[in-house]
Amino acid sequence: MKGRTTMSDFTTRARALRATLQIEKSFDLIERPVFFGGRRALFTLIDGFVKDELFEKITEFFYALRQDDPCFQTEQDFLSRAVPYCEAALEPNISRVSTAVLSGQTALLIEGFHAFILLDLRTYPQRDTAEPEKDKVFRGSHDGFVETMVLNCALIRRRIRSPQLRMEAYALGTSSKTDVVLCYMEDRVDREVLGRLHQKLRCPASVDALTMNQESLAELLLPHKWYNPFPRFKYTERPDAAAAQVLEGDVILLVDNSPAAMTLPTSLFDVMEEANDYYLPPLTGTYLRLVRFLVLLAMLILTPLWLLVNRDPHLLPSAFSFLTPDKPPLVPLFWQLIILEISIDGLKLATLNTPSMMTTSLSVIAGIVVGDFAVQSGWFSAETMLYMAFVALGAFNQPSFELGYAVKFMRIGLLCLVALFGGWGLAAGLAGVLLLLLRCKTFSGHSYLYPLLPLNWKLLRKKLFRPPLRKQ
Repeated sequence: MKGRTTMSDFTTRARALRATLQIEKSFDLIERPVFFGGRRALFTLIDGFVKDELFEKITEFFYALRQDDPCFQTEQDFLSRAVPYCEAALEPNISRVSTAVLSGQTALLIEGFHAFILLDLRTYPQRDTAEPEKDKVFRGSHDGFVETMVLNCALIRRRIRSPQLRMEAYALGTSSKTDVVLCYMEDRVDREVLGRLHQKLRCPASVDALTMNQESLAELLLPHKWYNPFPRFKYTERPDAAAAQVLEGDVILLVDNSPAAMTLPTSLFDVMEEANDYYLPPLTGTYLRLVRFLVLLAMLILTPLWLLVNRDPHLLPSAFSFLTPDKPPLVPLFWQLIILEISIDGLKLATLNTPSMMTTSLSVIAGIVVGDFAVQSGWFSAETMLYMAFVALGAFNQPSFELGYAVKFMRIGLLCLVALFGGWGLAAGLAGVLLLLLRCKTFSGHSYLYPLLPLNWKLLRKKLFRPPLRKQ
C-alpha cells in the first residue's frame, strides 16, 4: 500500500532518533512504545514540557482507533482524521525531529509511515504576566512580558488585531537553537531595515548559543567598538510599549527565555522615551520628558563643573563662592568623587545581592553610617556627598539602564580630564562625548542623534514635546 514502510524501517527510524537524542543518558528524555490500531507506535518527549491533560486526551483517542480505520491509509489522512486536539506536522528529517523534541514538542512514530508526526503539546514553566519592576506606569496596562515567547507574542497580538502584523520565527545558535521572533507591521516597516535583519538572522555569524539572550543577539546583529557604551537598542518589558513601537514602523525582536523586547532601529531620543509620557496628558508628559533630558545633561556635567570651579576658583563669580568648601578637604576633591562613583556601584551590587527583607536595613546603614560618618570624619565634604547623591538619584531617572552607565563612564572621563587639564580638559572631553555620539550609528545606518543631526524639526518636536494622541 502506498505510504507503507517495512517493520525494519520503523525500527531503524526509532534507533536513529534514539541515537541522535542519546536518550539513555538523560533521565528526562522519555521514549514510550505503545500499540494502537494494531500497529506499533513510539512517543518521544521531554518530561515537564507536555500538558498532561492534553496528552491523556489525545492518547485516549489513538487507543480507540481500529486496525481498518481510514486514517491509517496515509500520513496526511492520519493528521486530518486522528489528531483533533493540537497542532501537528509531518517531519521526515531526523535532525529536525530531534530539534523539535528538544524544543518541547512530542514526536510520534507509527509503523507504516515514512515520517514522524510532531505534536505540539507543549507547556513551559512560567511566571505571571505581572507589571515589570523597571517599567512601572501611573496608569494604563499593568501586565508585562515573561520568559515564554509564545505568550509574549500573544500579548502583542492582543493589542494589534491586524492581518498586517507579522511574526517570523528563527532558531539561532548551533547548540542552543534559541527561538527568536521578528515582529513588524508589513505596511509600515522600513524595508531596508527589514532586509538587513533577514540577512543577519538567516545567515548569522558562527555563534554557538545565545547564552545571554538579548545581549548575545545584540552583539551578533550590531557589533560595535568596546569603548562606545551608548545603547544601540531599546529594551522594554511592557507589551503596550512594544506594540506602540511596532505601529510606528519599528521592528521588535523577541528572544525565548527573556522577558524583554528589543526595538530597532533606535536613536538616543528613542531610548529616552517612556510609557508614562503617553499615559499622562500632553502637558504633563512633555514636562516629564524635558525633565528627563535636563537631568541627563546635569548627570554628565555637574560634578566635572564643580571640580573645575574648585580647581580654578578665579573662574567662579563671587556670588557663587558658596559652592566651594569652607576648609581644605583632607582627601582631594577629585579622589573623593572617584571613590564615591565606585562606592555607589558597590552599594548597588550589595542591594542586588541582599535578600528583599533586608534591603531597607542596608539602605539605612548606607545612608546614615557611611554618609554621615564619612563627612564627620573629614574624609569627604558635605558638598561632595550632596552632588554625588544628586548624580546617583539622576541615574534612576533614566528609563535605560545602559544609558545611565554610558553617561557615568563619560562623566568619569570628564573628571579625569578636568583634574589634569582644567577648563581645556573639560572642553576636550565634551567634544569627545559629542564625537562618540556622532560616530554611533543606528541599525538602519542613520545618525544616533537623529532627528537633531541631521535636523528634522517636525520629528524633533515630536521627540521633545509629547503631541496629542489624535495627531499621531
